[in-house]
Amino acid sequence: MKSQTEIIAIAKRTLTLEANAILNLVNLLDANFYSLVEAIFNLKGRVVITGVGKSAIIAQKIVATLNSTGTPAIFMHAADAIHGDLGMIQADDLIICLSKSGNTAEIKVLIPLLKQGTNKIACLVGDVNSYLSKQADFVISTYVDEEACPNNLAPTTSTTAQLAIGDALAICLLECRDFGEKDFAKYHPGGALGKKLYLKVNDLVVQNQKPMVDADCKLHDVILEITKKRLGIVAVLANQKLIGVITDGDLRRMMEKHKTFEHLTAKDIMGTYPITIDTNQLAVTALDLMKKNQITQVIVTKNDNFEGVVHLHDLLKEGII
Repeated sequence: MKSQTEIIAIAKRTLTLEANAILNLVNLLDANFYSLVEAIFNLKGRVVITGVGKSAIIAQKIVATLNSTGTPAIFMHAADAIHGDLGMIQADDLIICLSKSGNTAEIKVLIPLLKQGTNKIACLVGDVNSYLSKQADFVISTYVDEEACPNNLAPTTSTTAQLAIGDALAICLLECRDFGEKDFAKYHPGGALGKKLYLKVNDLVVQNQKPMVDADCKLHDVILEITKKRLGIVAVLANQKLIGVITDGDLRRMMEKHKTFEHLTAKDIMGTYPITIDTNQLAVTALDLMKKNQITQVIVTKNDNFEGVVHLHDLLKEGII
């Protein structure tokens, strides 16, 4: 086992090599990259991405990124293609081949078969003078000086370069399509990301009880309502309209200020400028409001009418935080 100093040095060397390789890709981008983005943007079919070995794994990740950002894509393993998977390619598809050398046996078998059709072929390749490069319609260089592997063998820097170009391709297409938050919500409905983009205040407030009292309600009844509804807050209404709120903190401050409480009513201790949010706002907006005002619950309204309360715990339960 190597020492801590040696391990940290190896890790730093690896990250530096890969970072420099990605930075060098900036200088390798040319008109081919633009032409590929344009072709995919105008594509009627799908992007079919293929490769073997580690390149195949990177191809699958690029497929996932494209699909999640609005560009339909599928993965085809280069070795499986000649055993039936070529049937997944449709007339309007565009094919992207990933290969470091561009000269592997699988690629040399696959490319002639692909060229029997009318599909455009692009390549992300480490050698722009390779067999694959000479057969492709779009050649995107993913050249790296060396692998992070000390033997310069294990695909490390080269696969990082492929991944980075795939991300650049996906983001260019995303921006060309004006792919925004609503689109993300459509393609990412599950998990915290999806909920941040589509979950609304109304989806949360309906799960809670509605703590409310009349403005002339006695303090005893105010405390019972706060305790019963378990949200740490109660809305104060007059003629069915919201005029204020009382929180646990208001009750503590009232006890410090007054020696007797029997004569007090809700309107005597309420806060008169409650922070509110409309039912149609996103739940993540409610979270921002709580953070900004350092509160743990917010009053929900609809057309200025009291609808209920959203608590910080509701956002925690939904995974928004």
